[in-house]
Amino acid sequence: MNDFNNATLLSSAERAVVPREQTQAILDLRAAASARIKPADRYTLADRLEEQAQRHGERPFIIYGEQRLSFALINARADRLAHVLYARGLRPGDVCALAMENRPEFFCCWFALAKLGVVAGFVNTQVSGRPLVHALQAIDAKAMLVGEEVLGNVLATQGLPPLPLWLVADAEQPWTGAMPSQVDTGLAQALATAPAMPFPRDVRADLRAESPCLLIFTSGTTGLPKAARYSHMRWMSTGDIMEITLQTTAHDVFYCCLPLYHGAAATSVTSTALKTGAAIVVRRKFSVREFWNDVRKHHVSVFQYIGEICRYLLNQPEVAGERDHGLRCMLGAGLTRESWQNWLRRFGPIHVFEGWGSTESNTNVVNVDNYLGACGRVPYWEKSNLRLVRYDVETDSHPRDENGFYQLCEEGEVGEALGFIINHPDIGGGRFEGYTSAEATASKIRRNVFSQGDAYWSSGDLLRFDKDGYLYFIDRIGDTFRWKSENVSTLEVAAALGDFEGLELINIYGVQVPGQEGRAGMAAVLMQPGRRFDPQAFYALTETRLPRYAAPVFVRVSAAADLTSTFKLRKVDLQRQGYAPAAFSDPLFIRDDSSRSYVPYSAQVLERIGLAAFVGDTSQ
Repeated sequence: MNDFNNATLLSSAERAVVPREQTQAILDLRAAASARIKPADRYTLADRLEEQAQRHGERPFIIYGEQRLSFALINARADRLAHVLYARGLRPGDVCALAMENRPEFFCCWFALAKLGVVAGFVNTQVSGRPLVHALQAIDAKAMLVGEEVLGNVLATQGLPPLPLWLVADAEQPWTGAMPSQVDTGLAQALATAPAMPFPRDVRADLRAESPCLLIFTSGTTGLPKAARYSHMRWMSTGDIMEITLQTTAHDVFYCCLPLYHGAAATSVTSTALKTGAAIVVRRKFSVREFWNDVRKHHVSVFQYIGEICRYLLNQPEVAGERDHGLRCMLGAGLTRESWQNWLRRFGPIHVFEGWGSTESNTNVVNVDNYLGACGRVPYWEKSNLRLVRYDVETDSHPRDENGFYQLCEEGEVGEALGFIINHPDIGGGRFEGYTSAEATASKIRRNVFSQGDAYWSSGDLLRFDKDGYLYFIDRIGDTFRWKSENVSTLEVAAALGDFEGLELINIYGVQVPGQEGRAGMAAVLMQPGRRFDPQAFYALTETRLPRYAAPVFVRVSAAADLTSTFKLRKVDLQRQGYAPAAFSDPLFIRDDSSRSYVPYSAQVLERIGLAAFVGDTSQ
């Protein structure tokens, strides 16, 4: 039961529904802000940085530990590095991969590339092997800026494309192994002698606001991650919109503990701080022990969250003075209603901007009303390009009406979110900028949805709305689920584990875990006749092939394959049964990091790893 009796909190978070007109007025301001920058404008991220360096000068922009780097200093360092990278051959339109942990150098590298008109391709710092090769090939990288802390993953990867590897020194985590000859370690020396003058703008003068600025990887419903395009216009418009939404000023301080290669940290946080002249406290990695200390020490006022981080913080023992902080608002996704309630009860009436969208999406929503549990609101559907359409989970299809068109969801009905694609030379909002892969781009477009000739972006997400227009995120569809705030492709996991010795068939899916955001990975494996499942060997394979978040938490050793009528692996029934041992007779195992193996299911093991017993899949 939720203990949510505080009258103040009830008035702020469970108050009466906000009038539709009031919500729409805020959304109209957001829409106006999004339209300020036109696609054809000769205006880029680098131009905004240089403007803000002039305007805010010595005000802190990046705070990292005891370092306080001003707007002017970050801009000057980006200028010097731009000179160095230009001398190394980078030119406008090129793509340069960037693989680095959160630290000030990440921003300097990113902004230096922007000054050159070079597209920055953000690479997940956790990947190596085939996923890393895929990432570099997908973006057609001409070179790679790599931090010392990531160098091990790069050097351990076979089959890398033949591109320059420029090492960005890291005093905190220096590389201690042998340095191969293909790694260029001369960047620091070149910076020391680089021209201390602004990099000439005429190098990027031909770029338009609609030109690509970033490539950010996002897991789709199938296969390896796709590289989503992000234009200068869309990146800067994010800051324009969030300035209005959050009512941020130059006196605000953002807290960034999410990896910068993710869309949230690289877009919402950085773009908004740059637009408003606010500071960003950058954490290399999230620390549950240091979070509130950081908030108090640096006077943090805005926090970009994911539900998992909030859960970690809520699981810590309560201490005196927990409401003694200056955090006024937070924005993000994945905060359950229960966690939201508990957060407000414990830490005070902080305004929560829970939202929904994705890196590549051409539509999004945000809960501007602070209405408990909702991820956004559409007061009037005619003023939004978002639509919810009926979706059949079992057949993986959209039911059609008598005319062959998609069917709109009714109140309370769960359906897939689609975004109407707007292609107009003077309008930036509503565009679908797609991926580096034309095939991947085409796969996300649904045509002739409600009329002949229309086109909609397909989100792969299931939402529902209530009678007041508030929206609620339900789940991912297809072959992707979220765990530990990461999208996990079931096909990618299956491909990584598909050659396990003695394996006949593997089925990967996500199962709901009480009290957890997202779904835990589960594998249903069918062994070849006469072969036994080796839990220790399976654990070892996951360690070598997958990031920790993608490794299955549960393994069910099936007696036979369960296929649909269309010869697809059946997941619906498996998800319903979850990891409840009473629901089936198959042997069930739990991932146990302490023994580096998968061990037979027991309530004791489940409790030891901090997970609750399965209670059923409520989304089915």
